[in-house]
Amino acid sequence: MTLAASFQIDYLQYLGPDGRLVAPLPPAVPEPAALVPLFKQMLFVRTFDGKAIALQRTGKLGTYASCLGHEATHVGIGASLRPEDVFAPSYREYGAQFARGLRPRDVLLYWGGDERGNLLTGAPAHDYPWCVPIATQCLMAAGAAMAFKLRGEPRIAVATCGDGGSSKTDFYAAVNSTGAFTLPVVLCVINNGWAISVPRKAQTGAQTLAQKGIAGGLHCLQVDGNDLVAVLEAMRRAGERARAGEGGSVLEFVTYRLHDHTTADDARRYRSEDEVKAAWQKEPFLRLRTFLVAQGLWDDAQEQAWVEECGQRVDAEINAYLETPVQPVEAMFDYLYADMPADVQAQRAAALAQEGRA
Repeated sequence: MTLAASFQIDYLQYLGPDGRLVAPLPPAVPEPAALVPLFKQMLFVRTFDGKAIALQRTGKLGTYASCLGHEATHVGIGASLRPEDVFAPSYREYGAQFARGLRPRDVLLYWGGDERGNLLTGAPAHDYPWCVPIATQCLMAAGAAMAFKLRGEPRIAVATCGDGGSSKTDFYAAVNSTGAFTLPVVLCVINNGWAISVPRKAQTGAQTLAQKGIAGGLHCLQVDGNDLVAVLEAMRRAGERARAGEGGSVLEFVTYRLHDHTTADDARRYRSEDEVKAAWQKEPFLRLRTFLVAQGLWDDAQEQAWVEECGQRVDAEINAYLETPVQPVEAMFDYLYADMPADVQAQRAAALAQEGRA
């Protein structure tokens, strides 16, 4: 019997959990100082995330999806995109979206139940809004990439999904079309260990999630998602391949969800305290901080000043959110149809009558 084909999945890491380099810095990071602005972005995202959770706990925000522990992956993805590229997120990649220019107040509007948050003010108009249906954004990215190819545009489309999302038919369809048509797509699987309460090991029999792209003929790589350097280099490689017409990639970023799935979840019901404690030892913020301090590029005084500035900036965004006038009740009806059906017209009239404005 002869061998028909063979494959392997490489693992990319430069910065170990102890903050020390395990390999020389790659082309994506020409010098350690290049990491400082991105580290500051990570700290801003973490500050925003903590204050958003506090808003929800005090009844000033609806259900919120925390990004705690994902900062390196999200910021690294966002920093690797060009303005003309298309980003198709799921619903917690705030670090990537802030890098694209999104205002934090729009995140709060969205989770506060105001669809005006989906206008994504400040971000490129061609980016997609948040996508709660799992993995459907992967097909959106493939469709955008098909348009780029037909037009001969040197642009790429990047989609993010979770480990559970990689088990959806939408993901596999995006993989197949990306491979069949050699599309400039980067599918980022953010493997945080849990699809709500379902552990990674119960979701799929695949040894890695990156290998799911092999069947579609895509470039596949597993990445330490808590290592910002590795995230940047993985995105650089995948982006260059895509722009050169060499096809798409599946990148698996191995990280961990340090908070509950959302504020409506209680992860203590399904995962152990020891598991979470172990994950905190590998989290991205302290890892990069240790490295930058050792390089003489960061210290406590800088951090204290930046934390204070982050808090002020986030508070200003929170105030802008809280001061945004509430939309009138008819707004939930007025933008659904070009020609409003009779039953919806009746519901609209009833809502106005209940407010005494009929």
